[in-house]
Amino acid sequence: MKSNKQKRGEIDAKRRKADEWLRLQAQKAAEQRRRRDYKIALARGEVAVVTSALAPSNSYSIPDFVERGTYRPEPFVCKDCGVAEVWTPLQQKWWYETAKGDVFTKAVRCRACRTKDRARRSAARRVHLEGLARKSKPTAT
Repeated sequence: MKSNKQKRGEIDAKRRKADEWLRLQAQKAAEQRRRRDYKIALARGEVAVVTSALAPSNSYSIPDFVERGTYRPEPFVCKDCGVAEVWTPLQQKWWYETAKGDVFTKAVRCRACRTKDRARRSAARRVHLEGLARKSKPTAT
């Protein structure tokens, strides 16, 4: 004859087994939903993320595109000229995976304003270096 303690142990073991089975079923269903959503996203023209090609970030959080598994078009407004633009999935893939940009950055300038800003910085750097070269030249007296 079993004691109440033994019966309670058997009941608890059955409950744990049932809970584990339910947890596994929920995990499988979530994985199936994720795969289905991923296939739908690729069919919509989104581009797959290659997580091994991303630059390492010292953060505990995961960017949304990594969780999703795809890059999707992201609208933004240029902070210089105010034009509404779209950051395409291919541009995002290049930025994050090829150029190794920080995974928590977003596009903020349109192509024309980026070109102007790059030219402005280049000119300022050239003027600075010319000034340093003039200072370091020995003066003929």
